[in-house]
Amino acid sequence: MTLDEQLDFLGKGAVDFIERNDLKAKLARGKPLTVKVGFDPTAPDIHLGHTVVIRKMKHFQQLGHRVIFLIGDFTGLIGDPTGKKATRPALSREEIEQNAETYKQQIFKILDPKTTEIRFNSEWLGALGSDGMVRLAAKYTLARILERDDFRKRFDNHQPIAIHELLYPLAQGYDSVALKADVEMGGTDQLFNLLVGRDLMREYGLEPQVVITTPLIEGLDGIEKMSKSLGNYIGINDEPRSMFGKVMSISDELMWKYYTLCTDLTPSEIAAKKAALHPMEAKRELAKSIIRDFHDADAADAAEQEFRRVFSERQAPAEIEETALPSAAEPQLLSKIIVAAGLSESNKDAQRVIAQGGVLVDDAKVSDPRATLDATSGKSYVLKVGKRRFAKITFG
Repeated sequence: MTLDEQLDFLGKGAVDFIERNDLKAKLARGKPLTVKVGFDPTAPDIHLGHTVVIRKMKHFQQLGHRVIFLIGDFTGLIGDPTGKKATRPALSREEIEQNAETYKQQIFKILDPKTTEIRFNSEWLGALGSDGMVRLAAKYTLARILERDDFRKRFDNHQPIAIHELLYPLAQGYDSVALKADVEMGGTDQLFNLLVGRDLMREYGLEPQVVITTPLIEGLDGIEKMSKSLGNYIGINDEPRSMFGKVMSISDELMWKYYTLCTDLTPSEIAAKKAALHPMEAKRELAKSIIRDFHDADAADAAEQEFRRVFSERQAPAEIEETALPSAAEPQLLSKIIVAAGLSESNKDAQRVIAQGGVLVDDAKVSDPRATLDATSGKSYVLKVGKRRFAKITFG
């Protein structure tokens, strides 16, 4: 790639790029750059939203640069106050070590382990000691720290701000000093902390790092930030069939954002797909690309075939969860069986779906909400409720 092509590739999907010309000058020297991204080990189960910045690390690796996956075992003891309305409880040492191990098991689904350096910031922050921390604090002013939006809001609202929270941006910034980082990356919510690192490097007589932020991507609902607590996420350890179905459920508009942030394609390659492919086909290719990254090509092909079978050809999945229910001498209401199988939340809801023609019993549509099934021992049925819910019911 030319320098400008490298910049376009590395800046793909970035929100903040401070400064692009600085990175161009660093790249022009022809030496591997030190690229740092910090992770506080507080939520070690990685979903697709977390991978946006990790994938950007991979892009630097592909261009021959040194990537440092920095685990904030020291800063994790403080607790990142970013976006918090109250002081966040610090993690215990045991929690940090356990979470760090989980991170390491997951990141190499994206990063090349041979060219990834894993570091822990207790290595230098722990060695600072009290006098070193005081000297570090002298490099920055309270006025600058209070420019940070979440601190300012809490201060204005007379909410408590613990002194140790004010040290967090300084500790994160000192990581860049200790590692002599050329580039630091993070989500847009980390911009203030990343800029503190840039300022501190100047204070220590070092060339300031380039700051690149990546967006916080929307989840499957297309509205809220991807989050496990909201249930709108794609976990990198999800089963391939689940991944495929989740990707196919997103909007066409969001799909192209996922292409930009969750694949290794260049901007020109994405533009070509957008021009040539029908949105449904483009979405299938996106789903397979994501599955290949976290599983393999065979899993991606199998997930696509299963999706076509169930949703395009309206057939039952190859594997259907079986539920055993107690037998009964008298026929049982289909609506109650649907609830017992976990395919509906209530008898009323089940009856509504039946009345709308959304229930099949052994491929036969049932439209009577008071319909019953023979529940004698040994009887078995395959139920389909709505477009995606299946169960095999056996009485015994």
